[in-house]
Amino acid sequence: MTTILFIIFIVSFLAFSLSAICGGGAGLILIPILGQLLPISQVPAALSIGTFSSSASRLIVFRKNICWHIVKYFVPAALPAVWLGAWLLKYVNPVYLEIVMGLFLISNLTFLFKKSNEINETKKPKNFILSLVGFSAGFLSGLTGAVGLLFNRFYLSYGLTKEEIIATRAANEIILHLVKIILYFLFGLISMKVVYVGIVVAVSAIFSSWAMKWILPFLSEFLFKKTGYFAMVVSGFLMLSQSARNLFTANNGTIHTDLKTKGLESKLKWQNANYELEFAYDSGFKFEQEIPMSELTFKQQKLVANKKQNANKIVLEVVYTIGSKSYEAYYFNDNQLIEQIDFK
Repeated sequence: MTTILFIIFIVSFLAFSLSAICGGGAGLILIPILGQLLPISQVPAALSIGTFSSSASRLIVFRKNICWHIVKYFVPAALPAVWLGAWLLKYVNPVYLEIVMGLFLISNLTFLFKKSNEINETKKPKNFILSLVGFSAGFLSGLTGAVGLLFNRFYLSYGLTKEEIIATRAANEIILHLVKIILYFLFGLISMKVVYVGIVVAVSAIFSSWAMKWILPFLSEFLFKKTGYFAMVVSGFLMLSQSARNLFTANNGTIHTDLKTKGLESKLKWQNANYELEFAYDSGFKFEQEIPMSELTFKQQKLVANKKQNANKIVLEVVYTIGSKSYEAYYFNDNQLIEQIDFK
């Protein structure tokens, strides 16, 4: 356990250091790592302990750079949304939301290829938009534990300097993290293991904030923003990969892809259902799904039954191709395929 906590400390230090350079996102980087040690429902609680300490230390270090106009509209809207997100965490599996978040983060890939004048364009939204951003950040933060990078585009396009981004984000989030910790405790989502992991993440976050105070002045605004978008894309791929694995595990899912002489075949098992997607060079795409006998018409069921002979198992599949639909029946005897028929 000591070795694992030490590894988490090192990774957390690097994540929060990168977070300072990127303008946020340590939590999203740590979600896949902490998910290997804690149940998915307890990861947000451990993250909140660490991110609260990170925001507090950054607030002390960069307190002179806070943009209070954003804080004034962001925080009041975010606070009630945090409660809603934390409450829903008891009833909603956050893995589905994390998949959507991962796809959104990956969508920032285009910003990596923009020039300096394009990236430095500023867009200052109206005050009600600031409140809407605050509500969204609070809700998603309560449900997933950390969404810093999701709103990185908002901070980067607002026209703030790198120090102002770090300071304003810390001011916006410190109360949210404290409220989340209290709510997670009340909802029974904080165990002693969560506390141990959270403290390790917190200590590493504090060390990182003080280290970044001396490194940040050496970075240009363009490099700071470019790195921010890069981190969003990388975190998106990491989150999408981890969430997909969790989703497959929870639903007993497996996927296999094989190269055929005339194309490609992929087989997906999801819960108790089986799916196949085939691509042949001569006939194009074909999608197959295993179905029960009850989905066939009476005439089709009679056709399948007449071919049964000495088979003790029948597997039925509906086959979709572009512009047509057909069926396949596979007859087995002691798990050996003895016959196959195609029909409509």
